[in-house]
Amino acid sequence: MSGRRRNKGSGALSFSLYILLVIAIAVGIRSFVIERVVVVGESMEPTLDDKDNVLIDKLFCKIGEVNRYDIVVFPAGETLLIKRVYGLPGENIRIDDTGLIYINDEVIDDKYAYETMKDAGRAGGYGVTLAEDEYFVLGDNRNNSIDSRTLDVGSVRDKNIRGRVIMRLTPLNKMGKVK
Repeated sequence: MSGRRRNKGSGALSFSLYILLVIAIAVGIRSFVIERVVVVGESMEPTLDDKDNVLIDKLFCKIGEVNRYDIVVFPAGETLLIKRVYGLPGENIRIDDTGLIYINDEVIDDKYAYETMKDAGRAGGYGVTLAEDEYFVLGDNRNNSIDSRTLDVGSVRDKNIRGRVIMRLTPLNKMGKVK
């Protein structure tokens, strides 16, 4: 009998390193690329419903830019909020008594609102002028949303945006890209 003797320990070591590599890649993807988030509450209805599972793109925050009407995820205390972006850095956003939204004194088409907004909050009067790293966000279900109109949430800083919603995973009958 000739040939090399196989070391049983090296096979176990290789398998362990393989498992560690797979775990590291999975953690890296979840930390830096995509993540699953569960919608809590009714503030984004009818676009997103309570308990929907959505997939967020975390990489866009690092290499892309946030656009008006993107749906973003950000922390507010211990909770993750999901809202739609209306005001971009440097803009003035104002909401009048009838619920119309103005960006730099021009009314915008608010095609995502579920109903007419009753409370302008801090965006009433002269509105809110955003800093160069801030966004103004609103829930689609305006009258059932805690968003940038309140002091509790306020303007969302660029560095606090965790990701952009790209797809709904569940319920299965609504699976697909989110507008």
